[in-house]
Amino acid sequence: MATITTKDGTEIFYKDWGPKDATPLVFHHGWPLSSDDWDAQMLFFLAKGYRVVAHDRRGHGRSAQVGTGHDMDHYAADASAVAEHLDLRNAVHIGHSTGGGEVARYVAQYGQPQGRVAKAVLISAVPPLMVKTAANPGGTPIAVFDGFRQALAANRSQFFLDVASGPFYGFNRPGATVSQGIIQNWWRQGMTGGANAHYEGIKAFSETDQTEDLKAITVPTLILQGDDDQVVPYQDAALLQAKLIRHATLKIYPGFPHGMATTHADAINADLLAFIRT
Repeated sequence: MATITTKDGTEIFYKDWGPKDATPLVFHHGWPLSSDDWDAQMLFFLAKGYRVVAHDRRGHGRSAQVGTGHDMDHYAADASAVAEHLDLRNAVHIGHSTGGGEVARYVAQYGQPQGRVAKAVLISAVPPLMVKTAANPGGTPIAVFDGFRQALAANRSQFFLDVASGPFYGFNRPGATVSQGIIQNWWRQGMTGGANAHYEGIKAFSETDQTEDLKAITVPTLILQGDDDQVVPYQDAALLQAKLIRHATLKIYPGFPHGMATTHADAINADLLAFIRT
């Protein structure tokens, strides 16, 4: 397996496919998954001649199940360590959900200052802030995230099955075409990671205020989200991202779920390709 070791001694697994002189596309996965969640995108863009890179976040997938560093600062630093190790330049960084928060912090604090990033894409992403506060009245109440933590601690396996078979892909909607393979793959990815990383990751994706990260992004940024996202409400995510990022292009998909990059890969891949080529 291809791995790097970060400054704090954490082993991070990564994939690096395609021509090394091609434009690199770097994919950042959501909670509690792994780089495998990008299969539909990585194979598509690999066939188009791009270099595709993705890593497993610390505590997730095949990366080390360390006991510390499960926060957005470490997530971004780990992503930067991979980019520096591979010397990726003029890269397009693409993040889904929690991975969107990782992209925002990486681009703002590492990618742009180092001159390594050309464009960014946020898909169903968590910034600027998920949790409801006085300054963020449209956010999700903290009780919801406390419920996530309680369910994870009580029975992580069942909780992950419930999320994948329900709101994540919109499989709980009337008339939805349910894929057991997608559900099982989500569960598999989640259960490969560490419970501690997943538990602490809930705070990372829900309570990290990334308003300043979004304001700092100057590269062209594509923002994609479905209006039937039951995990990250688009009114408090994509719409605010588009207001805060200087050079943003926003697209809202009617009826698409949170996990639309999997359930509607053809549509998402086509829009990603058009943005990357412009």
